[in-house]
Amino acid sequence: MAKNFRIRGAEPADVPQILTFIRELAIYEKLEHEAVGSEEQLHQHLFGKRPYAEVILGETESGEPAGFALFFHNYSTFLTRPGIYLEDLFVRPQFRGEGFGKALLLHLAKLAVERGCGRLEWAVLDWNEPAIGFYEALGARMMTEWRTFRLTGDSLESLAAQAS
Repeated sequence: MAKNFRIRGAEPADVPQILTFIRELAIYEKLEHEAVGSEEQLHQHLFGKRPYAEVILGETESGEPAGFALFFHNYSTFLTRPGIYLEDLFVRPQFRGEGFGKALLLHLAKLAVERGCGRLEWAVLDWNEPAIGFYEALGARMMTEWRTFRLTGDSLESLAAQAS
């Protein structure tokens, strides 16, 4: 485990750092062209009238930002219980292997249990073997029988227009 670190909930003043983490993650995932959000949007969605997501931050003892996890609640109809969906987990390269990623996941698992959630789940890119191995070592199981579908951009707009 990482020594001399802390995990804490994000505050509004952390929005610029969170957006920096998001952009660093996008570069790592070779998806920087998709990271188009703004500080204003992020602030509104994390701390506005209706928050859509939460963030926890991993920091060194001296307060240096090491990583983050952004998550939100989903719901299992089969379990009839809420769950936590981990949208993003990122640890800066210089802090990998020190336990920050594990500490962030442990914190989320504890939150899930405290909140009465039936599961904690996330997606991982198929090429990201280091992450897959890390998650499997923690006891996570890859859900090979499920496929993710997504509507975005023009496809989403087109489908929504059909409801009018």
